[in-house]
Amino acid sequence: MSSTNGPSDTSRGTSRIALLVLRILVASALIVSAVIHLQLASGFQQAAPDGIGGGNVFRIQAAVAVLSGLYVLLRGTGRAFLLAALVALASLAAVLLYRYVQVPTIGPIPSMYEPIWYTTKTITAVAEGLALVLAVVGHRLRHRSV
Repeated sequence: MSSTNGPSDTSRGTSRIALLVLRILVASALIVSAVIHLQLASGFQQAAPDGIGGGNVFRIQAAVAVLSGLYVLLRGTGRAFLLAALVALASLAAVLLYRYVQVPTIGPIPSMYEPIWYTTKTITAVAEGLALVLAVVGHRLRHRSV
């Protein structure tokens, strides 16, 4: 009697496990970013009276990160990984931009230039970078296994 599990079944199972692990890791990294942004939000709420404030920008980022993290965790589709990658990229780009470039106030968005690194800022940048890389890997793996 031969086994019903051929090489393609084994690789498909391995691919499913890898995708599940990637979904968990991407969601976890986005949640780390969201939690840190929520913790820091009150300290960044220093907007002009008509502005939305840095704290609110942080709260919006946290909400988007949580939603995209949950979406990739629950669905795990190529689009979910792509959304997670875009959210992570936008978050990481903002952290790096506002660290190295003194961007002026743009409409209601305040200038959030902060030319230093500290522990929570570093952790969120690393989490966003990991989420980005892992989401891209998940997206590619998802499309290859379909």
